[in-house]
Amino acid sequence: MELIDNNKNILTERIKNVIIEMLYYSNELPKVNYSQYISQKLNHDYTYLSNVFAEVMCTTIQQFIIKHKIEKVKELLLYNELNLTEISYKLHYSSVAHLSNQFKKLTGYCPSDFRELKQNRVSYSNNF
Repeated sequence: MELIDNNKNILTERIKNVIIEMLYYSNELPKVNYSQYISQKLNHDYTYLSNVFAEVMCTTIQQFIIKHKIEKVKELLLYNELNLTEISYKLHYSSVAHLSNQFKKLTGYCPSDFRELKQNRVSYSNNF
């Protein structure tokens, strides 16, 4: 039983690594569905991967991806190099409204308020 649990933990870490690599270390997100991309990268059926991930992490792969996409949005907002439309396009959101709704749901802020809040903190700390 311990061996099975260990294999599930290893597979879960591999899933997390594929997602992190996809979101943070590739210049462009894949054009295929994330489920298909993850399945191809790990050479396993997505349903199996999804079930193992949910069992080990107590969350879905989709929720894990959303959480990390929002972290990437925060990062891009703080760099202040891209506007919200460009960020939405870069991260394959269907619309700016979809990105904004997901962002607010997870952070409690709309993206523009988040950017302004962080910029105000930086300028305040630079004054001291």
